[in-house]
Amino acid sequence: MKTEPKYCWYALKVFYNKVFELEETLAPRGVETYIPIGREEVKGEQYLRMRTAMKQAGQDRLDDPRYIFENPHIYKRVPLIGSVMFVRCPDTQIKQIRTVVGERGFVYLKADGKSPAVIPDREMAAFRLVADHFHEGMLILQDEAYTRFREGGRVRVKEGPFKGAEGYIKRIRKDRRLLVAIEGVIAVATSYIPPENLEPVPEPEA
Repeated sequence: MKTEPKYCWYALKVFYNKVFELEETLAPRGVETYIPIGREEVKGEQYLRMRTAMKQAGQDRLDDPRYIFENPHIYKRVPLIGSVMFVRCPDTQIKQIRTVVGERGFVYLKADGKSPAVIPDREMAAFRLVADHFHEGMLILQDEAYTRFREGGRVRVKEGPFKGAEGYIKRIRKDRRLLVAIEGVIAVATSYIPPENLEPVPEPEA
């Protein structure tokens, strides 16, 4: 019996802040990608130029993945960190993706230094939940001390925009923050969350 491929998340290190360029390269191959982003509203002369270009082309938006169109507003997608992106694909396809990435970056590997490191769906979902609500006062961290941080018990947020996110509490820059990490790759630290909005949860199974 033929075994169905398993869809998994993987992290990519991308050189020279070329995450959007690599995103465009992978899209025609049907690869799902995720880039932690913020966004900046386009205003002034740049906004007028873009609106004029759309009108001349008879479009209500430009076919440009660097921008988000929420009529009448235009936002520029800004990577929270320009050197990291994530892909979800069949485990049988990751070797091909490593070839496509080539000299533009690499796939994060397991501790053995050979096999691509699979990111558990639960870990990825928690990270995306927090990163997608990124705002001033939050932090993106790549330091090893944070991306592998597991001090104290694991907690889950019960209320607010981060409801459902799981991670660990750590004091960073004088504030107690929820730290949610893709282990060994990247972490995002929330602003202060009141203790009454947190509940203990068991450690995820390895």
